[in-house]
Amino acid sequence: MAVIIPFKAIRPRADLTERIAALPYDVYSSKEARAVVEKEPLSFLKIDRAETAFEEGTSPYEDRVYQKAHDLLWGMFDKGEFAQDEEAVYYIYELTMDGRAQTGIVACASVDDYLNNVIKKHENTRADKEEDRIRHVGECGAQTGPIFLAHKHNEVIKNITDRIKSGESIFDFVSDDNIGHRGWKIDKKEDIAAIREAFGGMGAIYIADGHHRAASAVRVSQKRRQENPGYGGDEEFNYFLCVLFQDDELKIFDYNRVIKDLNGLSEEELLGELEASFDVEKADAAVSPGRKGEFGLFLRNSGWYVLRAHDDIKSDDPVKGLDVSIIHDAFIAPILGIDDPKTDKRIDFVGGIRGLKELERRAMDDCVMAISMYPTSISELFAVADASLLMPPKSTWFEPKLRSGLFIHDIR
Repeated sequence: MAVIIPFKAIRPRADLTERIAALPYDVYSSKEARAVVEKEPLSFLKIDRAETAFEEGTSPYEDRVYQKAHDLLWGMFDKGEFAQDEEAVYYIYELTMDGRAQTGIVACASVDDYLNNVIKKHENTRADKEEDRIRHVGECGAQTGPIFLAHKHNEVIKNITDRIKSGESIFDFVSDDNIGHRGWKIDKKEDIAAIREAFGGMGAIYIADGHHRAASAVRVSQKRRQENPGYGGDEEFNYFLCVLFQDDELKIFDYNRVIKDLNGLSEEELLGELEASFDVEKADAAVSPGRKGEFGLFLRNSGWYVLRAHDDIKSDDPVKGLDVSIIHDAFIAPILGIDDPKTDKRIDFVGGIRGLKELERRAMDDCVMAISMYPTSISELFAVADASLLMPPKSTWFEPKLRSGLFIHDIR
């Protein structure tokens, strides 16, 4: 059963919250991160991407960069720009995008639940990306970016959060990308006990986004355990920072594909090859697929087409039945010759938040073709994780993104 505990968050001073809150470190290039920090010197990105404090060209993996992240974080704390709550509580974090709100519980999840697969994964992690955050968390002595977790709907948690949200918030602002951010504190003992019990009754919780941050937090914990063989299990390093959302409030966006060449085929030959596995129909406008098994195809010289998968290439298997698997197994691999989308430079991926115009732009600019996808559903994500399987690369795109710097977990 899941162990989800309250904690004493380190939070920004109320009048600085909006200025400090920042998008996750990994959505920016080093150049983009520098521009953000130059525009807003209090942005948490200066801690998450501390190479911005040094000359251009500085590797983000230098020892001095991680040391700088530590110094900046605790320097802000010493100046009163951050402060730590005195009591362990739960928090509520609500994000609103295009009129749609999703409400999560900010808490700490058990490292042992991750290791025992109570917290389920659907994605592989890369050692190099893990190592960066291991060093960042270890040097800072704090988890600064929350893991995005999902769980099945729970009425007890819903009723408590709805009631608390009618009261006074601890922050309320709209970020530059027009996302609304609001937070509350859940500090009544009976509410804390009820929420902890509700999570304790769940057999599974799922990582929606943040697999690398989760894996890194767990590895830091394992290192601390080795260094402290007499640890009791209640130490803060046995838990990692997360925000837990109910599944029925989440939206997964499409994760689209752009391709740099036709593998030696003409557009006519390509369309002919596709007819073995798909119904191919010319479209008069940009294609946003309306159902599972349907795809949009944009070719530089002939425009948009609708592709509908034949029944014989569909599957009830949790992974093979995903649209991202169908399009790879029936088109991208056999026709275009792209076997490993993680390493092949001929394919790139565009989050659905960028829109169909971005697909057209890429196909006319540095690629020749774009494929628009129907979004993976949260139930498909759960099914893959429940089967202890892994999704293909770039299967899900979650929006809106959780901000870093709003809640920090001290593990010193």
